[in-house]
Amino acid sequence: MERPELSITVQRAPDEVILQLAGEIDVLTVTELSNLVNDLLAAEPPGRIVLDMSGVTFCDSQGLGTLVVLSRKAQHNQTVLALANVGDFLMRVLDITGLRSALMISSS
Repeated sequence: MERPELSITVQRAPDEVILQLAGEIDVLTVTELSNLVNDLLAAEPPGRIVLDMSGVTFCDSQGLGTLVVLSRKAQHNQTVLALANVGDFLMRVLDITGLRSALMISSS
């Protein structure tokens, strides 16, 4: 079985960092995402971190849990963590699990 991949492209703006995600967010790839967001929060935290989910093809329970943990860490650092371009499949999973209300979903 081929190892799932997650690529992350970082775009910085004055008070915002956009992480363009492509691939799978799962037990094998969440560490990379967690480390990157934690590094952003440990430095000089931006006002907003946007996870652009348009390229995400899969997200397992570990991925969902990580999104919630990162959102809470961001709030603790007075940073907004927002999900953008959330696809229908992931929105449905967030609805079914009740996590939609625990995460900020951005329309842009």
